[in-house]
Amino acid sequence: MQSQNKLWIWYNILFNGMKITILLLLQFLNIKTMSQAPAMGQYIFTRQEMVAGFDFLANGKFNFFFSYGASDRTATGTFSVTGDTIKLKSDKEAGKDFIVTNQSKAGTGYSIKFYDNNKYILSNIRCTFFIGKQRHDEFTDDNGEIKVAYPHCDKIFVFHTLFPDVVTLIKDETNNNNRFILTLSSSLEQVSFKGIDFKTNHTSTISCFRNYLIMPEHIKFKKQ
Repeated sequence: MQSQNKLWIWYNILFNGMKITILLLLQFLNIKTMSQAPAMGQYIFTRQEMVAGFDFLANGKFNFFFSYGASDRTATGTFSVTGDTIKLKSDKEAGKDFIVTNQSKAGTGYSIKFYDNNKYILSNIRCTFFIGKQRHDEFTDDNGEIKVAYPHCDKIFVFHTLFPDVVTLIKDETNNNNRFILTLSSSLEQVSFKGIDFKTNHTSTISCFRNYLIMPEHIKFKKQ
């Protein structure tokens, strides 16, 4: 009788231990599922003239649109969820918004000329000249041209203020040319999302820090 009681006690200990293990496993799986669930579906952000939205699909792909004033942007790609962080991998390659079609060395100073069928978007393109650690920002005129008298610069980066994204490097320290002709890439209106991650706050919103695409603070996309 005593041995039967011992066996019964051990049985209860093992049975209860298995129940606890199963419950903990189910809780872990539930937490993991909940951390990924908020990424699915459509999310919209609106503020004054700005409208933006995501559509996160069950196959791990996303669609994105953004409209602010004269700037309309889109993006497609894939996403992954780790904990409360959503990482986006856009189909667009970052840092390729401008194409150097011709470059040469002649005279002094620097000349950069942009061409595109849409003349409206040729003005206010920012060109950043680095001379050592010093940074100098210049902007194109209405004809899409910049001329500066710097005797030498180490690097030149180009950035479109209407379609902000990762800058395009057009000259490094090994390039001695000072005359550049560029065209605007067809991917300019797309968004690369390089360096921009999103957070799942709970099941109804996702948010991100202020970035080159969306400048306002306290950005929250609400699930529809």
